[in-house]
This record gives sequence, C-alpha cells and structure tokens, in this order.
Amino acid sequence: MPANSVVLGAGGFIGRSLVVELLRRGQDVAAAVHGSGDRLTRWLTEQRVDTSRLTVVHADITRPGLGLPEEGLEDVRDVYNTAARFAFGIDPAEAKTVNVDGAAHVIEWAAARPHLRRVVHISGYRMAAADADSPDYRRDGAYEASKREGDATARTRARELGVPLTVANPSTVIGPGQYVGLADLVGELWRGTLPALPGGPDIFLPVVELDYFVRFLASLPENEESAGNTYWVLDDTTPTLPQLVSLLAGHMGVRAPRRFVPVQLLKRLPRALTKADPETLSFLSTDRYDTSPARKFAASCDLEMPPVGDALRGWTDDLVAARFGRVRAPRAPYGFQQVGADRTWVTGDRERPGYVFLHGLPVDADSWSGVTDRVDDSCLSADLPGFGRSAPARQSHDDWLVAFLEPLTSRPVLVAHSYSCGPALRYALRHPGRVGALVLVSPAFLQPPSSWLTRSPLAVPVLRRMTAERLAGSLGLPHDGYLEGPVADLRRSGAAVRVVAALRSAYGRRDALRSALPRVEVPVELVVGARDPLAEPTALPVTEIASAGHYPQLTHPDEVARHLVAVRERAAARW
Repeated sequence: MPANSVVLGAGGFIGRSLVVELLRRGQDVAAAVHGSGDRLTRWLTEQRVDTSRLTVVHADITRPGLGLPEEGLEDVRDVYNTAARFAFGIDPAEAKTVNVDGAAHVIEWAAARPHLRRVVHISGYRMAAADADSPDYRRDGAYEASKREGDATARTRARELGVPLTVANPSTVIGPGQYVGLADLVGELWRGTLPALPGGPDIFLPVVELDYFVRFLASLPENEESAGNTYWVLDDTTPTLPQLVSLLAGHMGVRAPRRFVPVQLLKRLPRALTKADPETLSFLSTDRYDTSPARKFAASCDLEMPPVGDALRGWTDDLVAARFGRVRAPRAPYGFQQVGADRTWVTGDRERPGYVFLHGLPVDADSWSGVTDRVDDSCLSADLPGFGRSAPARQSHDDWLVAFLEPLTSRPVLVAHSYSCGPALRYALRHPGRVGALVLVSPAFLQPPSSWLTRSPLAVPVLRRMTAERLAGSLGLPHDGYLEGPVADLRRSGAAVRVVAALRSAYGRRDALRSALPRVEVPVELVVGARDPLAEPTALPVTEIASAGHYPQLTHPDEVARHLVAVRERAAARW
C-alpha cells in the first residue's frame, strides 16, 4: 500500500506511539524499523490498533538512501525522524553514526521525494543551553554532543537542499516504556536508595507526556506556518526536582530525601559512589525555556497538555508495574491507591469484581494473573501493605482488608493464598454479608510449617540476595520469568525483613485460625497441591490439584480457575 507518511525509528518509544497516532488519523503509514519489525507489530496488536493502513519496512539511517525500498514510498509527503541512539556512556563514533550522519541521510532521502510536504526532526530541549552551538564530546558526553551536532547538521542540509524542516525539542517524554534518565532517579526513590537529591532546590527537569507529544508531532505537517520553525515542547508547570520527587514519593508511599549534593561535587565523586552516569549531570540545570511558540501552535490545534501531576503519577505507576523495565506490566487498570492508612498497589475492578485475590509470600498480586485471565468475571487484587509494590504498613492487614473491600458493591468470591488466608478468614468471619464464598489456597495454618523462611536465621540476608532462578528453586516453582518482579521487590529497603517477620508472626496464630474456621458462615472451600497436602483431614470441601505444590495458581492456573468458576456458580445459586 502506498504510504503518505514515513516514521523512521518506528520501533522506538516515541516512534511506535507516533505510528499509532498517524494511523488513527487515517493516514497510510510506513513504519521504518532497524530489524524485522516483529516487536512493533506485536506491540501494535497488544494496543488493539487497526494496522490495515500500515506497512513495515526495514531502514538503516546510517546508510545513504536509508536502505529503504522505492516501491510504495513514491507518494510520501511527511517524514518523521524519531530515530536516535539514546543511551549514556556509548562510544562517540557510534553516537555520531546514528545521531549526526543519520540526521543528514534522512534529510537527503527526503529531498528526493517529489511530493514532500515536511520533515519533522526530533532533537532535544537542551539545544537551548548556552553552549549548545559548540558540542563538546568530552564535556557533554557522546549522546548529548551528538544530538547537538545532529541538530545543526539537519538544519544545514535542509537549507542546502531546500527541504521544509520543522524541529521539535522535547524534554523528557514520559509514558509507558520510558525507562531511561529520570526513570533511574524514580527507581532509586522507590527502592529506598536515594539518600540525597542531585543539584539544589531550583533544579528544573521538565517533562512532557507521550500522547500529547505525538499528537503535537502529527499535527506539524498539517500547518504550513510550522515549516522552518523550532518548538520547545515541554510542560512549564513541571515542579522543580525536589517538588517532583516529593510528589512521587507521596504517591508511592516512600520517604523523599531532603538533602542535596551539589552538581560540581557529583562530578568529582566516583561513579561507583554516586551511581549516576556523568552524562546525565549536564541535565541538572535551573534553565528555563521559551515554550510560547509551541503553546501557541498547540492551541491552534486544540491540543491540551494533561495536568503534569497526573501525568507524573501515571508514569510512575507504569514504571513500577514493569519494575522499571524488568518485567512486562500487567493489564491495566493498576496503580497506587490510598487504602485506609496505606499506599497500596491495586490492580483490577475497584467497584464490582466477581473475585478478589489476596497473595501469599514472598510473591505478589501478579501471582494470580494466570488465574484472573481465565475466570468468568472481573477481578480485583492488591499487594498487601509492606509487601510487593505497596508501601510499608501503617495498619494491620485485617484493618487494611476492611478498607480495601469497603468500596465494593458486589459480593465477590474472596480467594486467598497461604499467608493471606489468615486475614481473609477473619474478614469472612466478621463480615459474612460482604463475601459470596471463601476459597483458601494452600492455607499455611492447615499445613506443616516446613518453609525455610520461617525457620532459618539466615532467611533475611538470603532473601535479599536471591536471584529469580534460586527463589524459584527454593519455592518449588519453574523459572519462567514471573519471579523477576518479586525478587526486585525483595531488594527494596526493609522488604525482606517484613516478609520473614510476617511469616514468623503468622506461624504463632495457626491454632487460633484453625479454631475459627468452623465458625465462618459463608461457604468455605480449600484448594491444595498434591505435593503440599493438608497436615490433617478436614470436613471442608478440598480440591487437590495433581502434581502441584504450594503455589498451584502459578503452576496450574487452568485447574484453579475452573474450580473458582464452579465455586462462584454455587455461591450465586445460594444467594
């Protein structure tokens, strides 16, 4: 299919979202990627994008002609260059090949398009720095210097060849999939390893939200007056760095640092101590930027930035959901919410779920994802306070569970695993009218206390140093990638201590829970793995899953889901 727009770097963070925006505007788009394009097409499928007007082509901007086919690109009007080598600490030659030579090659290729309307080149907001016109690879680092040189090169070649060029200079673009730069600082804040803030109280690290930015880019060629212009695209209302960090700390329920380390001192300290790439220090500035042309253009296109606080909080949820790029994020909706006294990581339907899931230890709410994908109604789950992605607890898990379920207007099946069977049982005992049925999966208080987590004096330091593979082995689970998330969570400040303390405390309540079980008024059913049986017989209905151990929801989600659907049907008939 002939394309009227080409997006170079279409497999990247900005490029792929720009492809989506152009397709939604009804354009025929050629997505140029450096590779097969399989990752892009999978991502577009996950986003449920209509790709009937999309063509994926291979490109290499380091080569004259870009390695693009001529067939299908004869009618191209708009060329978007989102391709760049974005990384810190890279070799200068590698950076120049992509960010400088590549910028020139794009302009030269575009100049040969007979129907060319516009080239949109993405540069960076630091192009307004005092020394931006004289890039210094030693002073600025390879990435920053090459972007500055590439910016000048693109402008020069466009003038020489008569190419209509528009340059967009964005600040940090935030959205799902952005794990570089400011994301590193957010990661340290979340892990509790950010003792002080870099710079001073007036440091300004502006951001711009991804969806807004790609809508801005897509609108540029449609306006003749934007040709030859440069736009600084950033949110002027971005808080100063201390205020930004305080906002995100409050959202995640962690402590914000109050001390500062001057930039000049950071530059002198060894990287092993600062954990900061020297190239990132040039972004620590109090500079402000003239965004009036961009704001005027956006207003003419009826584009409006989302509130910066909402954008930052949403991006933080995306970062934590993906463990800063370590794992794939679960299905939305997800994010931090206030539940009683605790900042809590919540996933799913907050009003009318058919099922509510509580996780055991040392796993998290995502341990139920294989089951939630297979049941017949909406689901709600959360990381218990003090565990997983949630903040340290300020209230008991019993009080938290009351607050967590208070907004619900449905009467769900309450499903708990291992450690959480205790809070779930006590809730069902005290609030029988709020629960349709109670399902206890591998209830620890009815099984032998065999876990090394409850017995070993070295449990805490061992947990802190666990790899996903070793943790999987110790829990009798296959190493399928899921445990990358819980392992990352266990390395947060105090997390391993809280896990071990909770398990040992729960061990002392086993007799009380056994005594309380017969008094529960709602239907109660048990699910156990054949390799992790109950310690003694019970009169309650028990479903035993063949070849499963203590975590049947992870190893046998189909069987667990089928049983839960049957439980819900029986409960619905009883209501």
